[in-house]
Amino acid sequence: MYQILSKGDRVMIDPQKLGRRISYLRHKAHLKQLDIAERCFVSIQAVSKWERGQCCPSLPMLDDIASALGVEIKDLFEEE
Repeated sequence: MYQILSKGDRVMIDPQKLGRRISYLRHKAHLKQLDIAERCFVSIQAVSKWERGQCCPSLPMLDDIASALGVEIKDLFEEE
């Protein structure tokens, strides 16, 4: 199941579900928020906000996050 919501011609991402998934994959990879922040050239606070669902990373940033986690972009949107 994907957390991408279609709304007319726009695609919306559920920030809470994406954040939980990023957190899950980060823990699974035994990484710290600092590791992701450094690999994506963002602050630890940005990673924390993503994981708490307070904001969504930009679409180009999703590629960087997936790479930092060692997964494909599609893996960010799959539920286990």
